[in-house]
Amino acid sequence: MKAQLTLAKQFFAEAKKKAEEARKLPNLPQYIDQKLAGLGCELGLRIESLKNRVGSIRKQIPTEAIEAEQTLSKYGSQQSLV
Repeated sequence: MKAQLTLAKQFFAEAKKKAEEARKLPNLPQYIDQKLAGLGCELGLRIESLKNRVGSIRKQIPTEAIEAEQTLSKYGSQQSLV
């Protein structure tokens, strides 16, 4: 999930940058400028909200479950023949 969040953050940052660039267009009507400004602000808030939500979920996962999952992924899921 961390990788997907990183990709989303990059996507939102690029979208925010494009919205800011669009606001610099000459003769841009004010109502369009306001919508672009709102879009840029919302994109920034959205990624922070997602990061906070993921962090909240991670805090609620029991430590034992995380350790068991890490052990399983370290040694694989194939059963030993011994």
